Amino acid sequence: MEAEKYRNLGDDELALEARKTAEQLFRLRFQMKLGQTEGVKKLRELRRDIARIKTVERERELGLHPAPAGRLSDAEKPEAAATAKPARKKATKPARKKATKKAAGARTSRARGAGRRTVTKPSASKKKAARSSSVKKG
Repeated sequence: MEAEKYRNLGDDELALEARKTAEQLFRLRFQMKLGQTEGVKKLRELRRDIARIKTVERERELGLHPAPAGRLSDAEKPEAAATAKPARKKATKPARKKATKKAAGARTSRARGAGRRTVTKPSASKKKAARSSSVKKG
């Protein structure tokens, strides 16, 4: 379908078309993995159709191309607006006291060093001694 055909669809029809196309794409990919089909051209067309649908949806969000006049979405219908419940306010959490930097730093430094073991690396002279002793033995 061309973009103009998608622009002539209502919001609900456009969402339905997006779901159908995405499902077709999924099934075609599945068949390709199983080796049942080699529909590369159809795969490309489905991906482009999904991109067109998403473009039209985004245009409507931005108000560039509004939905056709005769087709209203569920949210825009007058009876839906009368029966819709108002949005609930989120409950706010009580504010927590901020810890001072000194106290926070003390906690983190104790937590960092609590379970670690320190590994010391041998010095350069010890490495040379180990190399020279292995050469002498051999």
